[in-house]
Amino acid sequence: MEKYYIFKSCLMVLMLVIGFGLFVIRVKRLIQLMLAVKGKKEFKPDRIQARIKVLLSDVIGQSNVLRKPIPGFAHMLIFFGFLAIQPHSIEMMIQGVFHKFAIANTLGGYLKIADTVAVFVLIGLGYGLYRRLIKKPDYLTNGRDAKLIILFTAVIIVSFYSYNSFYAVLPGYSHDVSQNLTISASLASGLSLASLSGSAQIFGLEVSYWVHLLTILGFLIYIPGSKHLHLLAAIPNVFLKSLEVENPMVKTDIEDEEVESFGLGRVSEMHWKNVLDLYACTECGRCQERCPADRTGKPLSPKKIISHLKHELIDHGDVIIDGEDVEIIPPLVSPDNEHFNADVIWSCTTCRACEDICPVNIEHLDILLETRKNQVLMEASFPHEMQDTFNNLENQSNPWGFSSDSRGDWCKGMDIPLMTDHPEADLLYFVGCAGSFDDQGIKISKAIATILKKADIDFAILGPEERCNGDVARRSGNEYLAQMMIQENVDLLSHYRPKKILTGCPHCYNIMKNEYPGFGGTFDVVHHLNYFYQLIKQGKLELKSQDFGNITFHDSCYLGRWNHIYETPRKLLTAINQGRPPVEMKEIKDNAMCCGAGGARMFMEETIGSRINSERAKQVLATKADIVAAGCPFCITMLKDGIAENNDSIPVKDVSQILAHACK
Repeated sequence: MEKYYIFKSCLMVLMLVIGFGLFVIRVKRLIQLMLAVKGKKEFKPDRIQARIKVLLSDVIGQSNVLRKPIPGFAHMLIFFGFLAIQPHSIEMMIQGVFHKFAIANTLGGYLKIADTVAVFVLIGLGYGLYRRLIKKPDYLTNGRDAKLIILFTAVIIVSFYSYNSFYAVLPGYSHDVSQNLTISASLASGLSLASLSGSAQIFGLEVSYWVHLLTILGFLIYIPGSKHLHLLAAIPNVFLKSLEVENPMVKTDIEDEEVESFGLGRVSEMHWKNVLDLYACTECGRCQERCPADRTGKPLSPKKIISHLKHELIDHGDVIIDGEDVEIIPPLVSPDNEHFNADVIWSCTTCRACEDICPVNIEHLDILLETRKNQVLMEASFPHEMQDTFNNLENQSNPWGFSSDSRGDWCKGMDIPLMTDHPEADLLYFVGCAGSFDDQGIKISKAIATILKKADIDFAILGPEERCNGDVARRSGNEYLAQMMIQENVDLLSHYRPKKILTGCPHCYNIMKNEYPGFGGTFDVVHHLNYFYQLIKQGKLELKSQDFGNITFHDSCYLGRWNHIYETPRKLLTAINQGRPPVEMKEIKDNAMCCGAGGARMFMEETIGSRINSERAKQVLATKADIVAAGCPFCITMLKDGIAENNDSIPVKDVSQILAHACK
């Protein structure tokens, strides 16, 4: 027996060296690859305490995973059960070299927990198999890799119980240990392991030992090349995520003469955080399930994009790490690339549903928008209808091409001053392009102005001095044009230094509040729904007792997922409608379906699949509400069109239009 223990020690050392050595080699290459890409990403390790709280919430608490309750609970069972047995497995490795080493055996409480919790891993794995073999949701990756990982994990748990079951019946075992190995002892009793001969018991113990540890080491080697790479990358990716919901677009230094390419044209041009995002992806498919483009038959799947880029990166890893001849790496966007072609990148509405639902905080839009930027600035490739939009933005600073001199015409006869005449106004109302030129938007602007007058607010507008906020140009990849308009607005606003800026559009609100600071313009910006609710609370607006019937509210993406404004519009509508809260649609708040207009999609044709606004309109009509309310002129236009496509005529109004009727 002593010779066997010597042989076992030598073999265990060899297996550990090979297993951990190959693991380190594979991980080292992944790290080299992450550091070798050419893109730049600044990161300051600030707010460490807040980041630790995020880890506790998102990793230990599994908060994002549990947003899909049943799959999330199954994942939690696997996660904690697998973690629970690892100290025992590590002890087994050490015992393979030093046979008398024992810590776990003296920690009865730990053994009891591990032996009990491990069975829940099998329950979670059973549900995982059910989803892959029977339920088979379209968004879930269901290849050989996923099933092999389930097999690896199941073998590890089964061999854990097998080892402990044989251990519990060996002559001379501690009675206290068998009491702690509750399930294992029950298995030993049920299988009558005590009736076996001593040599058979030892043989069973040793077979279980080697199956358990060799499977763990094989799993360890397998992880860096599989979708389970997220076991290594998810924690740092969550720790390094943006702590602010209001995440601005990447600013490109257009004037940098040393930059050879703007945006993201090749996989080698990603920055290190993009690569970490790729590594962290679990391929759970939640992003695909929530994506309005994928749901309506477009070729865009956020999950497939991330998976495709990861394989592209690894396939060209040697070239990227060597840093030579990176130009031989093919462009990301190609007509022959089913996962990353023009239809894919231009289908995105930038609704941010993918990022919001991702359990490991992947920033999909960082990749998609940078790819658009490269296509526009470097390849002059974009949907043909955007040519007129770009021309209109450049020449008249609005996407429709109306004369910029007519920006203030919407309020003729309303006695609204311009900032040039009243620069000391308490409030600057930034009207925006839709509010100045679109027929529906003008109605909203008039309602907002009417409410401000009823509240006796001292306000003014920019009129002909106002320029497009830059959102349409930025999110359609024309960074040069966007920066030109943004800088014009920043310079103008810095000249007037308004005390507060009111916007009638979430896109104006988002870009001015969250992206203008990157261009030297930090202002106090408020969306009109938040502002009006505060006026009511302050008693500056008095409401009539008026019944508007059932109202349903559509959450605009740039108000909700981009800025987390969910409750205030509902409180405002409740106050307006005699204390009656809105009737809710099937998908609301952070789960709300996009209207289809974001990311400059408002100005592009939707020719693939069904129309996003039509699908959202079906959810509206299902509420049987009397009025549809929103807080975005683009959403209102899209919802009106979608409802008309569904052969209905329910009125769609901005909350301000309803409030204007309710004010005394």
